[in-house]
Amino acid sequence: MKLSIIIPTFNEEYYLPPLLESIQRQDFSDYEVIVADAGSEDRTMEIARKWGCKVVEGGLPAVGRNRGAEVAQGEFLLFLDSDVILTKDYLKFCLDEFQHRGLGIAITQIAPLSDSFLNKITHDFANFFMKRVENIKPHGAGCYGIITTKKLHDNVEGFDEDLDFGEDTDYIERIGSISQFKVLRTPKLLVSTRRLQEEGLRNVAFKYAKSTFYQFRGKHISAEDLDYTFGHPEQKRILYSVCGEGMGHAIRARVLLNHLTENNEVHIFASDRAYDYLSSHFDNVYEIGGFNTVYEDNTVQNTKTFVKGMKDLPGDLKKSLRSMYSVAKAVKPEIIISDFEFYSNLLSKILRLPLISIDNMHVLTQAELEVPKKYRKDRLAAESVVRSFIQLPTRYLITSYFYPPLKNPKKAKYFPPVLRDEIMNLKPYNGEHVLVYQTSDSNLRLLEILKELDDEFVVYGFHRNEKEKNVELKTFNEDDFFKDMAQARAVISNGGFTLISEALYLGKPILSVPVKKQFEQILNAIYLDRLGYGEFHEELEMEDIERFLSRSDEYRKNIKNYFSHDHNQFILEELDRIIDQCVKRDL
Repeated sequence: MKLSIIIPTFNEEYYLPPLLESIQRQDFSDYEVIVADAGSEDRTMEIARKWGCKVVEGGLPAVGRNRGAEVAQGEFLLFLDSDVILTKDYLKFCLDEFQHRGLGIAITQIAPLSDSFLNKITHDFANFFMKRVENIKPHGAGCYGIITTKKLHDNVEGFDEDLDFGEDTDYIERIGSISQFKVLRTPKLLVSTRRLQEEGLRNVAFKYAKSTFYQFRGKHISAEDLDYTFGHPEQKRILYSVCGEGMGHAIRARVLLNHLTENNEVHIFASDRAYDYLSSHFDNVYEIGGFNTVYEDNTVQNTKTFVKGMKDLPGDLKKSLRSMYSVAKAVKPEIIISDFEFYSNLLSKILRLPLISIDNMHVLTQAELEVPKKYRKDRLAAESVVRSFIQLPTRYLITSYFYPPLKNPKKAKYFPPVLRDEIMNLKPYNGEHVLVYQTSDSNLRLLEILKELDDEFVVYGFHRNEKEKNVELKTFNEDDFFKDMAQARAVISNGGFTLISEALYLGKPILSVPVKKQFEQILNAIYLDRLGYGEFHEELEMEDIERFLSRSDEYRKNIKNYFSHDHNQFILEELDRIIDQCVKRDL
């Protein structure tokens, strides 16, 4: 037998199968797999036996590795954690380089099982650091692919079972003192980021920096010294999941998360642009898949949206639920909050956890709406999507600027739109220009209409900077956009909830031309018109804009008299109250 692969485990039913599958896919076949289990209470041992592994009794990592080595038949020993995955030809590359360089012990470079840019650069730095110091001092925190010989392992009497932290580095140092240590250049392991997910990058970086400092000074450090456990602080543990369609969900989530993360342990899931946005503001943000609407010529393409969603669903479902479940398994959340995100709804049912729905979408299903019959088909399609995304949550918290009667006030409650500080801190006044915001750059006819008018227009959405006659086109810059909206005399936009809400807070009349067949936008525009805050048009002609602007003073007066906002206090207080109510701990 050439190689014995030794894997210590404890309750690893989720992580173990991908590792064993990656081992089985290797071209190299002269190996055995030994799983040293520390008394798992899940299906770990059953899975190991199913994959043909030799299963022995283990313990803490040092104990498990030693028990595995005791029964190993291989000339070489490869120690792996259970949450890694082997890259293509890993075993062949590992053994070839190890033997070619005449090494006695070596470790493997790593890459994260995560698309996060921050995770990638931290792992790249870890690889760089290990290679830089390999000639100064053998070192290997994390035990990522330690390979040695059975003879050398027996010579140093294995891992020190009295150490509860740094036993891998101690082992490498002792074998490195009687042989040669190097970091292998060719093979690479894909490693889980669950420790980062549980504790956050800053905490993990500090602990490993502290342990490295002690070990380079020749001192041992214990797990207790580092507070190195899988326990969690006495904060309430929350999973917060955010839809990535558009930016409205992410913007609302950031405001609420700024509040929740002050006193709770919060782990965040998001897709697409929401992930990019939230990961730049918070730790513990994980990317998942998401559903996206297909638009063409300012119209929702329902068939293409459905086909695309069904095509992406199998892969996204497996990847997203796996990621969410792995974090949940480590974090042990007590409640899930969803801003119209599909997979969190499924996870809440799997884990049997309270689910709080926070969005503006559920006004479609939870309110008694009065809508013209011609929108019936679009309404039914939208309601079916909303019902499929979030099913039977504990509570509905619905943000809205219009308040039709609720079907079940005990379960659903209205709140004013959640607004970011950047908007609430603006000092609005009525300038000379009209702000125009388009989500598509295909509406060139609108530009021609605007040029025929006498008013000044600042237009976003066409992705270029230029000015022709009375129309100034601007590429999107958040600071410029806020300033232009604060100084506008009126706003022309689609039916997006966030922009309408922000414009209303600033006292700006709105002419809304919602995306066709996008019923949520149509509904926003219908109630905007009914409340006298502006106008709803399915198509836009020059006369419509002229009439709207001539009535802007009337709309502005209505906004001042009837639109109200509480600076997000009501929803934040209610959210805290519901979390306290749902998460009850024995004292």
